[in-house]
Amino acid sequence: MKYDTIILPFAKQDIKEVFLKYKSIRKNLGDTFILSIKKEVKIISKNPFSYQIKYKNVRVGLIETFPYLIHFSVYGSIIVIKAVFHTSRNSNIWLDRD
Repeated sequence: MKYDTIILPFAKQDIKEVFLKYKSIRKNLGDTFILSIKKEVKIISKNPFSYQIKYKNVRVGLIETFPYLIHFSVYGSIIVIKAVFHTSRNSNIWLDRD
């Protein structure tokens, strides 16, 4: 099955904040983070149900090389990315976004 992917505004903001953080550490590190996000989203879109459900109907995918999780749900043929959070953060923080 082919899935369309939607990244919610809050998740886009999460990605932007992390990108800027890594860019300030080292010039190309932010770009590497974005490439890792794109790679993981591509993998998620191929088989979203291979990822474990973390809570409610939200699944998580670990971003390669970086300690961040992509939080997403699947609604029919649509994958909705809801948040991108550091693995050490309490995921209940963003439940109000849902």
